[in-house]
Amino acid sequence: MKPFLKISLILFLASFYTAMSQDTKPLYEGAIPNYISGPNLQKGEVSGGMLRISNVTEPTYTFYEAKGGKSSRPCVVVCPGGGYRILASTHEGTDIAKKLNELGIHALVLYYRIPDSTRQVDRRIAPLQDAQQAIRLVRKNANTWGVDVGKVGIMGFSAGGHLAASAATHFNQDYTGINDYINLRPDFQILLYPVISMRPFGHSGSMVNLIGKKPSEDNLHLFSNEEQITDYTPKAFIVHAADDKAVPIKNSLIYVENLSANNVSADLHVYAKGGHGFGLNNKTTNELWFDRLAEWFKTNHIL
Repeated sequence: MKPFLKISLILFLASFYTAMSQDTKPLYEGAIPNYISGPNLQKGEVSGGMLRISNVTEPTYTFYEAKGGKSSRPCVVVCPGGGYRILASTHEGTDIAKKLNELGIHALVLYYRIPDSTRQVDRRIAPLQDAQQAIRLVRKNANTWGVDVGKVGIMGFSAGGHLAASAATHFNQDYTGINDYINLRPDFQILLYPVISMRPFGHSGSMVNLIGKKPSEDNLHLFSNEEQITDYTPKAFIVHAADDKAVPIKNSLIYVENLSANNVSADLHVYAKGGHGFGLNNKTTNELWFDRLAEWFKTNHIL
């Protein structure tokens, strides 16, 4: 590695961990549910100019406050992707939170647990527990954070999209076991090139990491979110590229089809090209999906 690149990398990681130590807080105030004690081996690595966090066993969050007064504002829980193996924490996390802030929307970036049978009693539900806890925290701290409790959404990318869709379709059960009667239903869901299904057209890596190489039919059904939709599932905004080879567009198509069948509003924006994991910037087009999202917020009276 060239000296100036090495120095840049060191400075990047130093600034990241400084920010993490100052702004990132434990997701749970007390004991972490479904937790097996062990060393904290979480680490961050830069690949392609993006920070990827691995070995997350102690979940945390960072709250990004939208500036401009203490009036109640919408808030979005942001779930980075990474195949339930790592967290793509910059272009699918912090970058997104800052863009939401520009619209006057608070954001909570969730560093959810990576499924790991050596660190969780039941690895299948650990990410969902953390997503539900994030929604709980937003509503619990609504007065302090300036959040409108009726405008709390969840957003996810790739496997983080699966997690967001899981939170949007499994809210009737409190998987954390806290059962404090705080509403865990997100008011809206925003999904970018999401893994929706555990069926063969989903994403095999996410499936294996979450529910194993040979999952039972019950697990396939439970974690295939297109099969969990009801007429109370929250409205959705979805973006996908038709040429996505990692997570086929069929995931989004079947999700929208089943949302529509249950009379749930869903906006699907399809790019002809773009592949997978493009974050804010699909380089194959000058159109910005985030501009469409801003209009969707207005159309749906979220802003």
